[in-house]
Amino acid sequence: MNINFSKYEDGLVPAIVQDANTKAVLMMGFMNQEAIDATLSQQKVTFFSRSKSRLWTKGEESGNFLNYVSMSADCDNDTLLIQANPLGPVCHNGTDTCWGTENQPANTDFLNTLEAVIAQRKTAAPDSSYVASLFAKGINKIAQKVGEEAVEVVIEAKDDNEKLFLDESADLLFHYLILLQAKGYTLRDVVKVLSARHKPE
Repeated sequence: MNINFSKYEDGLVPAIVQDANTKAVLMMGFMNQEAIDATLSQQKVTFFSRSKSRLWTKGEESGNFLNYVSMSADCDNDTLLIQANPLGPVCHNGTDTCWGTENQPANTDFLNTLEAVIAQRKTAAPDSSYVASLFAKGINKIAQKVGEEAVEVVIEAKDDNEKLFLDESADLLFHYLILLQAKGYTLRDVVKVLSARHKPE
């Protein structure tokens, strides 16, 4: 990839980061060749921070890394588009993108936040939260809880109590997210499988 770093006086090029799955625009930073090399070698999106005057890996303090997927230059070779998988909120304000919640599918906003919370509590003390206690009990207990919640969803589906059905559905999804992380995956990994299966008409 031949990038034109000479267009701007500081020798940096804008780099737009997009969620590889939802296609939401997450943030914009600046890169030089060193930042690009670091991104490719670490597989975590790294910028050149103009305020710090050094390389800066997104998430180096918060843990909310941007796992690198791909990179391409625009038609003038002076702007980069990076596809990445975010680990938690991207913006320092706690939102999933630097444009708040307006630039993403509303139905997945909280799921991203919830997965980040589960990840944080995964290694916490067992007595500090319900999530931590489940992880401490191991994969068999977590899988058992998913099974129990699935049965309860089926039972409520046969009745007409909307609130109970939605409550049990929420419990099932919550425990499924825990099971995914116990196995080393996230909901994005499942979305990738579904996307690969999808055949547009």
